[in-house]
Amino acid sequence: MTLYTIIVHSENIAGLLNQVTAVFTRQQINIESLNVSASSIPGVHKYTITAWSDAHTIEKVVKQITKKIDVLQAHYFTDDEIYQHEIALYKLTTPLVESRPEISKIVRKHAARIVEVNQVFTIVEKNGMSEEITSLFEELKAQDCVLQFVRSGRVAITTSCFERVNEYLADREAKYQKSKEENPS
Repeated sequence: MTLYTIIVHSENIAGLLNQVTAVFTRQQINIESLNVSASSIPGVHKYTITAWSDAHTIEKVVKQITKKIDVLQAHYFTDDEIYQHEIALYKLTTPLVESRPEISKIVRKHAARIVEVNQVFTIVEKNGMSEEITSLFEELKAQDCVLQFVRSGRVAITTSCFERVNEYLADREAKYQKSKEENPS
């Protein structure tokens, strides 16, 4: 099994997320993380989904997602084909943070930053790879100072020099303009 990152570009249509996740359910694949946001292209949304699977099954899933009417494109990637990042927030108990300097040393060692401190809790923010976020959590948990912990889904961009959806949209626009010229109304 390999952890794949699936990047889906779609129009901003209500209910499409449900259709996309249903494809994973039918294949009995658990989604590890899911991040949906507007893309750099107006009116186009980007879904970044991670899931453990084999190559044959993930290829089938991506083909099924691509067939959805409002999906522009879907592609799958391994970790060496993308740059990916996550963000995590850790809520720590302030009295322990103040009384035990080793907690602050752990935060600094992991290049995390303290974003808020009050009498009750301290908020620490960490950006990075999944393993780094988990490692910091484990070290803080061992200090018994974690009140809450939350992490985002993966955000990812390809390491290629171009965004495939841009080429697709340019090609689609060129075909549309050509058909208008051939069939003026």
